[in-house]
Amino acid sequence: MYLWIKALHLVAVVTWFAAMFYLPRLFVYHAMARDNDDIKAIDYFRIMERKLYRGIMVPSMLAVIGLGIALLYLVPGFMSQGWLHAKLALVVLLVGYHHMCLAYMKKLASGTCTKSHVYFRWFNEAPVIVLLAIVILAVVKPF
Repeated sequence: MYLWIKALHLVAVVTWFAAMFYLPRLFVYHAMARDNDDIKAIDYFRIMERKLYRGIMVPSMLAVIGLGIALLYLVPGFMSQGWLHAKLALVVLLVGYHHMCLAYMKKLASGTCTKSHVYFRWFNEAPVIVLLAIVILAVVKPF
């Protein structure tokens, strides 16, 4: 049972990260369309962002958290290991990033976002760093 839940957890992680990589990229294009007053493109990006967030990002995050809890239930001894505490702290940061994406999505949709496409290009890099750290913690288990 453990390996099945772990496999599903990993699939959910991949899906969540794919959405967290793609949504800020849409923000880049949305901000560029805003700067060019391209109303048709802006409407298109609003729809894409909403569908990606609600249809993929939220369900993936919930699956990651739910399956992660199931794994901890099956192997509670992991809670005594330092690498898991660090990994869980990074997951909390990712949930915060996830909600920042929602806030930016709402601001872009309402036309109140003043962030530039360059800002969103940098914003898009944050989950890469967290992903690298989480993979190292989960595989190497350095402490």
